[in-house]
Amino acid sequence: MTDNKRLIALAESFLVTLIWSSTFVVVKIGLETLGPLTIAGLRYLLGAIVLLPFLIKRRSLKISLPRKIWWRLILIGVSAYTLGNGALFWGLKYLPATTGSFLLSLIPLLVLAGGALLLKEIPTGWQIFGVILSLLGGGLFFSTGLQAGEPKGLLFVGIGLVGILSFTLLGRSLAREKILDTLTLTTLPLAIGGLLSTLIALFVEGIPQFSGRSWLIVLWLAVVNTALGYMLYNHSLRELTALEINMIMNLSPLFTALLSWFMLGERLGPIQILGMVIMIVGVILVQRVRLTNRLIS
Repeated sequence: MTDNKRLIALAESFLVTLIWSSTFVVVKIGLETLGPLTIAGLRYLLGAIVLLPFLIKRRSLKISLPRKIWWRLILIGVSAYTLGNGALFWGLKYLPATTGSFLLSLIPLLVLAGGALLLKEIPTGWQIFGVILSLLGGGLFFSTGLQAGEPKGLLFVGIGLVGILSFTLLGRSLAREKILDTLTLTTLPLAIGGLLSTLIALFVEGIPQFSGRSWLIVLWLAVVNTALGYMLYNHSLRELTALEINMIMNLSPLFTALLSWFMLGERLGPIQILGMVIMIVGVILVQRVRLTNRLIS
């Protein structure tokens, strides 16, 4: 039964990786008419609104949660949706969609250290090797140099990575303790982070001017990439460690690159493709070894 749950969690994490691979491409298109903070805020606020009726119907909304749990939910909402993804979307103003997605491959290294120190999830030797291999792939990807404006984008993405790291560790700790069900753990931080991001966007970017396409983009991001995506992500965290699920997320750049090629006309050079392949080998190596050891034992 435990192995079946783990296989389901792996399938969920791969599905959410496919869904989130489209985020950078869709957001890049949305930035033609909307500000990055507006897209981020509306995406998460509407995603929470989509999930709220299900939360109420299941009577999972526990207003009487302990104060320390509420504080952790607030930190998750702010770190993931206001700080993390808000900064990532802002960085996409200066970076190609594929580069933005590829930069998330730095997360496993941060999670490796954070998970070991804060969650006591000690990585195996193969996991460390897989992370190192992924980082080598990242080094090759950027070895061709940066274009004008990209250093500024890297700064914003760096801020976003810190926010997403905090989200991953906080979310994993709550999911592992099984204090809250997946729906509650997904909806409440979404509502908190989305509302705060929307208020900041109104102050910084003003009232948005929507077109039919921009509304479609926001709704798609809210329902598919947010409501469905984060439900799958949080549920898989019940069985997978923070490092494992983020290693799977490292497959995102491959799918983002393919989508960017067809939809945005972005191209990768041979060295960048080689770097991406090396990174994916690291991902497969870590997951295959962990899964094989679990099935044998």
